[in-house]
Amino acid sequence: MGRLPGQDLTTTQRTINRALSAARAPVERSIARLKSWQIFRRARCSPNRMTVIAAAVLTLERQR
Repeated sequence: MGRLPGQDLTTTQRTINRALSAARAPVERSIARLKSWQIFRRARCSPNRMTVIAAAVLTLERQR
């Protein structure tokens, strides 16, 4: 559902966009935080292992 140029979004479209933004924001912040850490930029292990490590780190971060 999009809008045409020069038209405003409907109330439903605005509500949907807000909900999507609210769900996406924590994920984007978490990814940005992970990218800022040296250990993840210089990692030399498999992507599968990095996924598990990243999940563990994010879980610990949320507990802080």
